[in-house]
Amino acid sequence: MDHNALALEMRGLREQVPGITDTAVAAADGLLIAADTADSIDQEGLAAVAAAGLGLARRTAELTSRGSLRRTVTYGSQGCAAFYAVGDTALMVVLGDEGLDVERLHAAARPALDRIEAILAAKTPEGV
Repeated sequence: MDHNALALEMRGLREQVPGITDTAVAAADGLLIAADTADSIDQEGLAAVAAAGLGLARRTAELTSRGSLRRTVTYGSQGCAAFYAVGDTALMVVLGDEGLDVERLHAAARPALDRIEAILAAKTPEGV
């Protein structure tokens, strides 16, 4: 996997959408793959909680016949956290402040998620 390409995608999304404060990519089992977060955020804890929440949301979508889960958003008094499925094996977390335009985020995230999925699926040659 190309960690530099992954970091560029996360940074590019932050630059494209004002209000994004932090981003992370994790495996569906909650293991952290990459993060661009403030030092005050427990990156591994964020990955684990995001995976658990996405798992519950994915199961809820299945039980209610709503199709494949795309995303879920949690709103707090100081901003929001958006959780996106990256295929069946990973997820992306985007944290934002109160000024984040969530609809703009969703529109910008779609192509970024496709590229992140391709990066995660790419095989690294032996010895690299």
